[in-house]
Amino acid sequence: MSTAITLNGRRVLITGSGQGVGRGLAHAFGAAGADVLVNDLRTERAQEVVDEIREAGGTALAVPFDVTDYESVTSAVGQAGSIDILVNNAGNAGTEGFGTRNRFADTEPADWEAFLRVNLYGVLHCTRAVLPAMVSGGWGRILTIVSDAGRTGDPGGAVYGAAKAGAAGLTRSLALENGRFGITANNISLGTMRTPMTEPLWADGGSSPQAKAILSSYAIRRPGSPDDLTHLALVLASDHGSWITGQTICVNGGYSMTL
Repeated sequence: MSTAITLNGRRVLITGSGQGVGRGLAHAFGAAGADVLVNDLRTERAQEVVDEIREAGGTALAVPFDVTDYESVTSAVGQAGSIDILVNNAGNAGTEGFGTRNRFADTEPADWEAFLRVNLYGVLHCTRAVLPAMVSGGWGRILTIVSDAGRTGDPGGAVYGAAKAGAAGLTRSLALENGRFGITANNISLGTMRTPMTEPLWADGGSSPQAKAILSSYAIRRPGSPDDLTHLALVLASDHGSWITGQTICVNGGYSMTL
């Protein structure tokens, strides 16, 4: 039995893959032999990742679109052709920068839109766009990147946590509905990651009071990196993951632990 993970001949769409976690996933899938459709809201950012994958010997194509716009999503997916693997990675922790916290009682419906449109509706839009072809083809992988905010609660980030929990719940229903078609659906739940959005926290080596307060909740006291989840993502997206579905697997440095 071979344990090598290869995705030769598979096409993967990774949303929000112009930077951060998504960029790391795009490189990993490209190295595993998949044809990578790099999505980002900004065309130049997506193309930069495409160029990097091609320079490394992989195959990639920029597919810029806004995950919150269903017509844009369906048009782009229709033009892109067959998609075997969807990685719902695009996310938004807020419009005012990392660390902005507001009690739910101090928010208004207009404040919720930034979280719901990307973290929940973006997942709904992209999944709905690719699923029929997966069903027809009798094979598919849907992988959604969620957050421990949706599992444990998030004081000051209630709507973000609710959106992530909603996306995770969608995954479980998808697994139940589509397993008979050879389609699996799983979540990877992340703790605090080192990405361009959170980089200001680590500029001084993580010695600021805010950084220390965040990391004090982790058994492994460092932020996560894209490399921490790429191998898991590849397993779930490959034939090795064909009997794993409906699961939420944590990559969180021990922030939360479950049996």
